[in-house]
Amino acid sequence: MTPKKELLFVALGGSGEIGMNVNLYGTAGKWLMIDCGVTFADPAYPGIDVMLPDLQFIEERGDQLLGIVITHGHEDHIGALPYLAADLGVPIYATPFTAGLIRGKLDEEGIADRVKLKIVHLGGNVNVGPFGVKFVPMAHSIPESTSLVISTPHGNVFHSGDWKLDAQPMVATPATPEELTAIGDEGILALVCDSTNVFNTEASGSEADVRKGLFKQISSAQGRRVMVTSFASNAARLHTLGEVARDTNRKVCVAGRSLDRILKVAKATGYLKDFPQTVDFDTAMRLPRDQVLIIATGGQGEQRAALARIANREHQLSLEAGDRVIFSSKQIPGNEVAIGRIQNQLAAAGIEMITDRQAHVHVSGHPGRPELAKLYGWLRPKVLMPVHGEMRHLMEHARFGLSQGIKQTLVQTNGDIVRLAPGNPVKVGNAVVGRLALDGDVILPADGTTINERRKLAAYGHMSVAVAVDRRGQLIGEPQIRVQGVPVEEDREPFLEEAVDAAVEAVASKGRERSKLPEAIRLAVRRVATRWTGKKPVVDVLIIPA
Repeated sequence: MTPKKELLFVALGGSGEIGMNVNLYGTAGKWLMIDCGVTFADPAYPGIDVMLPDLQFIEERGDQLLGIVITHGHEDHIGALPYLAADLGVPIYATPFTAGLIRGKLDEEGIADRVKLKIVHLGGNVNVGPFGVKFVPMAHSIPESTSLVISTPHGNVFHSGDWKLDAQPMVATPATPEELTAIGDEGILALVCDSTNVFNTEASGSEADVRKGLFKQISSAQGRRVMVTSFASNAARLHTLGEVARDTNRKVCVAGRSLDRILKVAKATGYLKDFPQTVDFDTAMRLPRDQVLIIATGGQGEQRAALARIANREHQLSLEAGDRVIFSSKQIPGNEVAIGRIQNQLAAAGIEMITDRQAHVHVSGHPGRPELAKLYGWLRPKVLMPVHGEMRHLMEHARFGLSQGIKQTLVQTNGDIVRLAPGNPVKVGNAVVGRLALDGDVILPADGTTINERRKLAAYGHMSVAVAVDRRGQLIGEPQIRVQGVPVEEDREPFLEEAVDAAVEAVASKGRERSKLPEAIRLAVRRVATRWTGKKPVVDVLIIPA
């Protein structure tokens, strides 16, 4: 579909799910992409850590795409750029801090010279074909989080990105109510808005309040080592922890590459300038226990992150019984099992843990209902279209918007092509959407042959059968069978003997029909496995001619 004299919207990710945000606006034959993020894989994708959006819809219209505008530097908004941006072949527009994070990712992939990265200053404007884009600073947990005012021939759209209201933000200065009211005075056709915390009846709270809670928990850990884990990209929390470390006379040690990257980019772009000088791992371990504060990645249970390695005693840093770990973040849905596994390891070692359930050590970066209501009042949009949430979030956000006086709402999900103007908003088509799996250095269809094969291997196990036969189809020697992941332990030898007998019988009956022999052996061996285990393993057969 090519946008004509109309304004279209399509979500290729982030609507009907948390994360992997990719949105498209189309008008006058051109498209503009907003964000290009990733999400984390669940156990249904063995061996996969990161999922990418399938951009087939816009790739097929590559000559119509003008650019990618980035709202902020969180992984669910920029994480897919190193893998997909070069093929799209259009400029990326971002503020200085966000651009610094993106540039680092492009450098790591060795494609920085293939992607144009254009810096737009916070509060600035850029024209991209028929689209005008104003970057409006908003409070969030990362510097330079912006909402976008997208001006088109059919009206203005306020694309919220991730945001909250914070009277005492720790980094950057968000737009004031007066500035947002002035934007509303210019007329807002549609508010495309973050739905993550729509079920929260209270405002998310200020980062300044978290400082008090963290100070209390860290200062009370007398004679003990303290570790705090939070999202690496939460620069506001890093600022808070730096201040608390100084107030409690503790040196700061940072554990995690992503934390190092955030600190480097933040300082280079004018943020966290007063963050304390950090100490290395060896120094941290030599300091008296109550004179060090460790900030570590891994609060979501990531097995390769610093916290998991410390819990497994596979890191230069270590914790002992009585030490305290503070989880200064909320659990992302789906990560409960992974987080629980690490917390159980810490508990078994006698380490005390504090989460947001026990103390005020975290505030969200997304708006609760009171904040949403205020934004509605300032902007006065004609239409509310919820994004950034699972279906339950989107539906609830639409209901809440109507209750607050917004006249029209439209709930869409990934792949819905929505005409915002002219006329009332309506779904007019469907775009191809889906997920791609990042498997090592290879990008694969999330539900393609490779992943489906891996699922079968994980669920049923594998058997390989090698059989040598002569030209007459007579067996030479004995079939060789290897088993992996098939549930036979103490009985493995008798099981293998029966499987070998089945392969011998198959050769005897089908040996002269060479084309049918592999399948006959496969089925015969698998029947044995099913009788013994109730499972149907994957069976590969190799016929060796002699």
